[in-house]
Amino acid sequence: MEKKNTDTRVEYIEVEPNVRLHITDAGKGSPIVLIHGWPLSDEMYEYQYNALMKNNFRAIGITLRGFGKSDKPYGAYDYDTHALDIKNVLSTLDIKDAVLVGFSMGGSIAIRYVSKYKGAHVSKLVLCGAAAPIWTQRDDFKFNLPKSAVDELIELNYKDRPHLLSNFGKIFSATETSLNKGIRGWLNGINLSASSYATAQCLIALRDTDLRPDLEKITIPTLIMHGKKDKICSFDLAEQMKAGISGSHIVAFENSGHSMFLEETDKFNSEVIKFAGK
Repeated sequence: MEKKNTDTRVEYIEVEPNVRLHITDAGKGSPIVLIHGWPLSDEMYEYQYNALMKNNFRAIGITLRGFGKSDKPYGAYDYDTHALDIKNVLSTLDIKDAVLVGFSMGGSIAIRYVSKYKGAHVSKLVLCGAAAPIWTQRDDFKFNLPKSAVDELIELNYKDRPHLLSNFGKIFSATETSLNKGIRGWLNGINLSASSYATAQCLIALRDTDLRPDLEKITIPTLIMHGKKDKICSFDLAEQMKAGISGSHIVAFENSGHSMFLEETDKFNSEVIKFAGK
């Protein structure tokens, strides 16, 4: 008689009726939960999962609704919606004392999650190239992109989404050739798997959400990792996050643009592992 595999993990979790999210859940040990950026999926962490497993961590990647292999419903795509989805996943998996890692838009959502749910299920926060505290400029916030630039991205999404993704790919790293052609093609394939609707709705959330009030509610240890050559979320944002989150500290990636997880993979992985093990 064949021995049953008693450690089969679920690949999909229903977060509300008829909405299932795709989950990567691999390895054994303390949990590290990873939230992807716009318009990627949990697959972006392929070169993190293996390193985390080898170092005795349980790696849990969550693909947000509207992206990758997750369901793509019509409806809300604001940070509160995504934060609630994450809470439902972590509750279902009965996760405790996880390190929550958020990249780009995933960093913004991680901030909202920790702020809104008082750090439920998590004990540490890692913000990687996070699109926070605000992705767009205000009268009292002169950093990063003007709102008009994001309006143009939304308009292009509805006219020619592959062109939008191609333009995004060109500024994703320190230079257009920082990542090899194969990796760039792989990332583009992940991006194309997002729904057009979710792509636009999340751009609206990125453009309009001010997380400055959320920062002061974060009391868990927080590591901010940011590329010095980031063209999507300028390094100024890292400094603003550090100023707003008590006790946080920055690790700068001198040779990276936005994609530090691929440009300086070994450093990225080792910094997460070191922080998680403290």
